[in-house]
Amino acid sequence: MNSPPRTLVFDLDGTLIHSAPDLAAALNLVLEEAGRDTVTLHQVTQMIGDGIAVLVERGFAATGGPADDQTARLDRFHHHYGKATADLTELYPGVLETLQALAAAGHRMALCTNKPAQATASVLEAFGLARFFEAVAGGDTFAVRKPSPGHLLGTLQMMDADPEHAVMIGDSPNDVQVALNAAIPAIAVSYGYRRVPAEEMGADILIDHFHEVPAALQQLGLASA
Repeated sequence: MNSPPRTLVFDLDGTLIHSAPDLAAALNLVLEEAGRDTVTLHQVTQMIGDGIAVLVERGFAATGGPADDQTARLDRFHHHYGKATADLTELYPGVLETLQALAAAGHRMALCTNKPAQATASVLEAFGLARFFEAVAGGDTFAVRKPSPGHLLGTLQMMDADPEHAVMIGDSPNDVQVALNAAIPAIAVSYGYRRVPAEEMGADILIDHFHEVPAALQQLGLASA
């Protein structure tokens, strides 16, 4: 019987943290500055997953069309979000305890997110999560980002980890697709942020709560025996 995968690569927003409230707050400040209507939290949850630039683009698209100056509006978003990356953000239930258990079980862990590296570092520091991850790759760490396999494989390379013994854990189609593109198993959480039903993403295993990750890893190990 094979052992469960030993290197775990996690997504951040929608998987470990509920960050939509802070993202929505920053986006709405930018929209207000541009004389646009604000967007709802639910709308923002449908915009997350492809990086900050796309989030801003989608915010403007939803309120009247492209921004007058996308670069300037993006800079304003970074300004606002940089001052409040964790004011309204929360860890999902069971995240801290489960990461502690996974670390104690000997799993190596990394983070692969389309969130910019600086904002990612701020969030990890705010919640005391940085200690769990040997490698952290943001959306601007490499020339590519999820769902490009180079983002996930580059993250593993940062920690000199074998892709054959890795698994991707996330909430969105980008997370599942980057795993498929890199020929790595994918565990998806049914909560989080996406624009398609969780069951349609094609993950190897779908779980409803983060504390189910260890059981899902065991199931993957048994399946590959």
